[in-house]
Amino acid sequence: MRRLLKVCAALLVLFALTQAPFVYRRRHLSRLDAAIRSLNAQRAATDDAGLADYPGALHVHSSLGGHSTGTLAEVVAGARAAHLAFVVMTEHPSAYTDTRAATLSGTHDGVLFVPGTESSESERDRLLAFGGSDTPGGSSSMQPAAQSQPAALPADANAAPTQSLIDRAKAAGQLVFVAHPETFEGWQTARGFDGMEVYNLHADAKNARPLTLFFDGLWSYRSFPDLLWTRFHQTPTENLRRWDELTAVGRRVVAVAGNDAHANVGVSLQDLTGRSIFQIKLDPYERSFRVVRTHVLAPRGQAFDADALLAALSAGHAYVAFDLLSDATGFRFTASNGAEQKILGDEIALVSGVRLRVAAPVESRVVLVRDGRRVDEKVARGAEWAVGERGVYRVECYLPQLPAPLGATPWIISNPIYVR
Repeated sequence: MRRLLKVCAALLVLFALTQAPFVYRRRHLSRLDAAIRSLNAQRAATDDAGLADYPGALHVHSSLGGHSTGTLAEVVAGARAAHLAFVVMTEHPSAYTDTRAATLSGTHDGVLFVPGTESSESERDRLLAFGGSDTPGGSSSMQPAAQSQPAALPADANAAPTQSLIDRAKAAGQLVFVAHPETFEGWQTARGFDGMEVYNLHADAKNARPLTLFFDGLWSYRSFPDLLWTRFHQTPTENLRRWDELTAVGRRVVAVAGNDAHANVGVSLQDLTGRSIFQIKLDPYERSFRVVRTHVLAPRGQAFDADALLAALSAGHAYVAFDLLSDATGFRFTASNGAEQKILGDEIALVSGVRLRVAAPVESRVVLVRDGRRVDEKVARGAEWAVGERGVYRVECYLPQLPAPLGATPWIISNPIYVR
């Protein structure tokens, strides 16, 4: 009996020692949560420059294309709960269903939905295609829109070469974005795509260590489920480097975030009809939509519809924000040369000089990047620079108020202003 007690005591001590780091990490998440609440309480309005800010999610899947059990109703509910203005659906092609025609389109519960497709030449070259002349019209009901003409990317698109997929989508007037740039192999040969994901939430999640995340969840999931993302988040350094290389040589490549939302991580018990008896989802749509968002800027006072969204994305009038850390709505990056004023995504003539201006809703460390090189930084709500050299200028904003390591990871990644 005494020996059994000793063994039990030893096991308890061992358990306590192994769990101590996760107890400490829970305290860290508590401090992070308090810091985020403080930042959001300090938010102040910025000069909107006549523009409205629309946060949204790109790269979203439902059960239509497989790899997900999420319903269209759950996507709508998650988007509304996360206060999104728009969602770009990118269903996987299917041999049995035109998933692009069957997915969400138009406005549902105040959220704009645009249908699209994610397809690939292989498991490595993945593309998002959406919008275009065959985008179904809007609808206020939850019923999928009827297909008006063949989709730009066919059901067997996964078997087509990368360039042919791009060409077909562009011929149909669609926007094409490179998804999963960490695996894309067509950088040297692919032409005509409009932009790329500089961050992909699903790819970031692969940095997680399952056992570590399990014990983090054991101690922290009930109180801080959203913040568990910070346990595996890493700066997309390689994606940013690739993007800078492309824009520095004269290509206009629009940066967006890929939420890559599937709502397919968790455990579920169902009956034979598919009715859920018990279910825990670790990545519900609402949570995926809160972590990172692509904000688009469009003229204030004008209707925000599919055409306005696609025009803004095509022009690069957008920025990526990790809004879980602090709501970035209101961020502005503008340029003026005395004769004209432009915003992120635009070109502006150098003339005798250009002034770049940044405004953010909270104080941040604003880093100015030219042709992929960091040239200056300032800590403020607003920052200005006078530039006298042509180049591709973008900014990254950081929140040093947050505990490490998040204070050193980007909060906002802007699209560039092209000074010509």
